[in-house]
Amino acid sequence: MTGPDSSWPAVEESVVKDPAWAVLKGAVEALRSWQAKDGSIAFHAEGAPSRDEVRSAVVTVIGALGELTPRLPHDADYHRALAADLRHWADGGFSRPDFLDSLLAFTPADERRDGREHLVLFPMRSQNAAAEIRFEAVIVSLVWPPWLAELERTRFDNPVFVSVALEDYTPGYAGNNATLFPETVAVRATPGHFTWGGLFCDREAARFRLVAAEAARVLRFDVPAEAAGLLADQRLAEQTFAAWDLVHDRAHSRGSLPFDPFMIKQRAPYWMYGLEELRCDLTAFSAAVDLATEADVGTRAFGPRIQYAVLFERLFRFPLTGDRVRNYDSLAGQLLFARLRRHGAMRWMDNAISFDWDRVPEAVALLRDDIEVLYHDGVDRPRPIQWWAAFQFIAESIPPHPGSIWAKGPDALDFSRPRREMVDATMPDEFPLSIFYENLKKQLGGVIAASSGLSRAYDGATRIEGGMPS
Repeated sequence: MTGPDSSWPAVEESVVKDPAWAVLKGAVEALRSWQAKDGSIAFHAEGAPSRDEVRSAVVTVIGALGELTPRLPHDADYHRALAADLRHWADGGFSRPDFLDSLLAFTPADERRDGREHLVLFPMRSQNAAAEIRFEAVIVSLVWPPWLAELERTRFDNPVFVSVALEDYTPGYAGNNATLFPETVAVRATPGHFTWGGLFCDREAARFRLVAAEAARVLRFDVPAEAAGLLADQRLAEQTFAAWDLVHDRAHSRGSLPFDPFMIKQRAPYWMYGLEELRCDLTAFSAAVDLATEADVGTRAFGPRIQYAVLFERLFRFPLTGDRVRNYDSLAGQLLFARLRRHGAMRWMDNAISFDWDRVPEAVALLRDDIEVLYHDGVDRPRPIQWWAAFQFIAESIPPHPGSIWAKGPDALDFSRPRREMVDATMPDEFPLSIFYENLKKQLGGVIAASSGLSRAYDGATRIEGGMPS
């Protein structure tokens, strides 16, 4: 097995360079600007287009798509279904879109080839505004080097996972969104199962490189050689995140799970999502610890890289990214920070962080084991009781908000009420940031905000002055 390297796959000139892509993208952006929240065209809104204008834009998209299909023959069936769905939407009066047929025809996981491009176009709910549906068009390229394909085949089977890089995109993907999920596509009926799910490892890698480098400077901790390599090399960082995502993604549906995989079909207090994301990340970390002992040099080199990526992302970027309204990823990072300190794997002294790298794997394993016990026991509990047990588990390490109803205990919670009312009783910020993170936010907030929208075009040359990239 050959290990990660910084070489880029040899591919033909990107579809992004084709004039037809610019035409398609422009027409899609026009359609986006006319759409109402449900994805239909708002003909009665101020500045609304005529039906002829909208139909002309659809014809333009279909024509440009036809010009690009010969460059993407592996997606020919999908493109035909996509054109049919666009025509059906137009013939139906541009009401709420239904692109189920084209969604079922898009199968990028069937043949994962490093560097292969896909043109993806769907009406989608955005990651951070689920109530709104807009057309999005993206060009993505697969990140699937041979060593990673071998890992997936032999150890971490995940046949629906695709790791991709953004080559170009419409405005809905200009921010922090790092996912391309079929669940977000507007359809008339949800398929029985999905055959793919995409994560943008290039965006994850670029954000990591910018924020982790600044965190190391601000917190004055030594960056090990393997981690320094990630900060210096976008390709290595992308491959590292692709491997992390592979293991994380498959972990969602494995283990003693007291809920539906991914929690898609249920509503729960936000800390349950934080624990699930952290459990999957710690699973990836533990897998990387094992890989670091392999005889194969390439695999052994990969092990430490994913460990540093998980730690630095969870400790320094996640807790401070986004607002404080039910921010489950932030909570997961706060919990990891508290537990590493408790077990002596990390110290905060004299305004600097220091790690005891020999103790970090043990501390991570202990936290993962504790979460697994919580899950195992939760199988026998009613859901609200499991929610309460999880709240107590987190509160042992992170003080809850003193005004929280949940913090007052079972006597303050009416377990006889509908579950949705218990969920609604959660505060926007049940576990506020600690003094440490409040201060760190002042130092890293500008850099984290500037990391939004980064991709592999980020070359690591950005310099930090006054808390913002120059």
